[in-house]
Formats: sequence, C-alpha cells, structure tokens
Amino acid sequence: MSEIKKIATRDAYGKTLAKLGAENPDIVVLDADLKDSTRTGFFAKEFPDRFFDCGIAEGNMMCIAAGLAASGKIPFASSFAMFASGRAYEQIRNSIGYPHLNVKIGASHAGITVGEDGASHQCIEDIALMRSIPGMVIMNPSDAVEAEACVRAAVNYEGPVYMRFGRYAVPVFNQPDMKFEIGKGTVMREGRDVTIAATGICVAAAIDAAEILKEEGIDCEVLNICTIKPIDEELLIASASKTGKVVTAEEHSIIGGLGSAVAEVLSEKLPVRMTRIGIPDCYGESGTAAELIVKFGLDGKGIADRVRTFVKG
Repeated sequence: MSEIKKIATRDAYGKTLAKLGAENPDIVVLDADLKDSTRTGFFAKEFPDRFFDCGIAEGNMMCIAAGLAASGKIPFASSFAMFASGRAYEQIRNSIGYPHLNVKIGASHAGITVGEDGASHQCIEDIALMRSIPGMVIMNPSDAVEAEACVRAAVNYEGPVYMRFGRYAVPVFNQPDMKFEIGKGTVMREGRDVTIAATGICVAAAIDAAEILKEEGIDCEVLNICTIKPIDEELLIASASKTGKVVTAEEHSIIGGLGSAVAEVLSEKLPVRMTRIGIPDCYGESGTAAELIVKFGLDGKGIADRVRTFVKG
C-alpha cells in the first residue's frame, strides 16, 4: 500500500472536531497541554471560548469533562493514550464511567508507533484498561476516513466513549462514504481458509498479508474490527464458522485487547483454533515507528508469516 496516501489518525481527529464544532455548539474540547500533538489545536483556533487547556493534570481534566457533560455539554477530553487512560484511570472510572456520563476521550499517540519516545510513552495497555470499565465504548480506527466516522458517531452516542488515535501516518483505504456504525465490524476481504480480525493500523497490514498469502494458496478473510467494545459478535461468529481458524492482529498487548475480546466471544459461543498477534507480555522499545512495527511483526510480512505458520501447523 506504499502508493496510497498516508495520514495520521490524530490529524483526522483534530480536523473533524473543528468541523463538528461549527455544526454543534454544545461540543467543547479539553486538552492537557498537548493541543499541537493531539491536534485539538484546530478546534482551539476556531472556537477559543469552547477550548480548555487544563495543563498537565489529566485526572483533573477528566473531572472537568464530567462536570461539563453533567451540565449538558458534549466534552472531548484529549491527551496521549498513556496519560488519558493510565494517569486518569480512577477519574474516568468513578467520575465518568460510574455515572455513565456523555464524555468522549480522544487518546492520541497510542501503541508502539510513538516510536522514539520509548516504552514510557508507548501505551499498549489502554484498551485493556478501558474494556474493564462498564458501559465504555472503545473505538480504534484503521485510517483517517474511519477516524472521522468514529468522531461523528461518538457525538451522536449518549455515553462515555474512548477513541484511540496514532501519531504514525497510515494508508487511507476506506472510502469517504463508508458506512460506519458503533458495534459493527466490516469484511474487508472475503476468504475461506482463515479469518484475520484486525484493528487500527493492523487492518492495512492484514490486507497486505492476505495478498501475500493468496499467492501461496491461502485464502484469508480480513475483518476490520474498529469497535472493540461492544464487539461485533455476529460477524466474528459468522466468519469463524466459515473458516474454522481465527487470527487477531493489533498494535496493543495481546493481553486484554482485541485478541482477548475475540477469544472471550468465540470460546463461549463457537470454539475454534485461534492465535493472537500483537505485543507480547513486554514493554515497547525506543526506535522508529517503522522499525518497531517490523520488530513486533505487525507489518504485512510479519502477519503473513504468523498466519502461514498457524494455518499449516
């Protein structure tokens, strides 16, 4: 997909907030002194009276967002995924999740593709943390088009939402008129031999892997699982029924993320052979995003290698 235009999903997040701000006066945006990095600066420039820089105080920011939601606003609270989900977990759980308030959390710089910032900033546990909060919707878009669709869907959803965005520019392959619905996955490629259920940046890589394996006679069905909670159980069961083998791929720990969510569904409703591709039980490392993607086997070749071994094994 090297010839396809590449855009970071955080860019789509910021630009979409600015568009929606003109459409809905109830939208307000909060940031933790990172508006240039999270791209909420686009909104701040257009609507300075509805933008609040809370400083390096993420827990406090989440509580402010909760208060704004309780007063009828639609707050988007933004920071790096490491700080949004980790440093502010208690406030999200008790002040947003427990009363089921209408707060949208925009978490940028997620996963290992933060690159040179290293393990301290490479959040690979955020989906696991947010999945544990009752009623929290989790979306992890695969490209800029889907990122915009996620933000628009979040505005129309009543309740807490966690959206995961990246710094790394990724291929734009979804169509501008794509149909998006919270809780529904998408079949990106039909196949009969094995299902690859991917999320985030791994969707493009899974499509590449399917093309590699096609030449070897392995027919892969590729699913885009953007909404990890609530997950599309019907789609997973239908695909697993057809192929009998499932591989998950994610830029997140294999513990508690997409792989865990899929395993929970299938183990209860349709046990099939399954393996998980993602970050093993370890921290990230310093390096360029491209280097780390290859190291952890999240590129097309890396996923193809794992799927080939799994299918033939």
